[in-house]
Amino acid sequence: MSVEVKPARATDPGPRALIEASHELMRSLFPPEENHFLPIEALDAPDIRFFAAFDEGTPLGCGALHVKPGYGELKSVFVAEAARGRGVGLMLLDRLERAARDEGLAVLRLETGDLLAAAHRLYARAGYREIGPFGDYAANGSSLFMEKRL
Repeated sequence: MSVEVKPARATDPGPRALIEASHELMRSLFPPEENHFLPIEALDAPDIRFFAAFDEGTPLGCGALHVKPGYGELKSVFVAEAARGRGVGLMLLDRLERAARDEGLAVLRLETGDLLAAAHRLYARAGYREIGPFGDYAANGSSLFMEKRL
């Protein structure tokens, strides 16, 4: 496996398919008011750095850094089911963290669903710790909030 994580456009076909799969999964697990993902087109906004992982042109995963005042928020971090357990998630997190450092950000935060145990393990392994709600988020019973100081 020769995985390359590189900047991408969320609206390109490969990344779009990954994000659509992520959205489908979130809709199957959580009610609409507890889904906080951004529309695909919003992931190509100027304040977002979007990356995708590819293996010889095949998209394996993606993730976005939303640059906010004083911190960065991870959005739409997703690895295709067939690529899970191969280190793609850690590679994406590493690239997103490098992008945050390049932006001068010292803190990364994220919101994820309480039912996503594999995601929790990935974030914990990468040094993220649980925190309370941040930004515009409110406690809702299914969201888990995490943070990492860079």
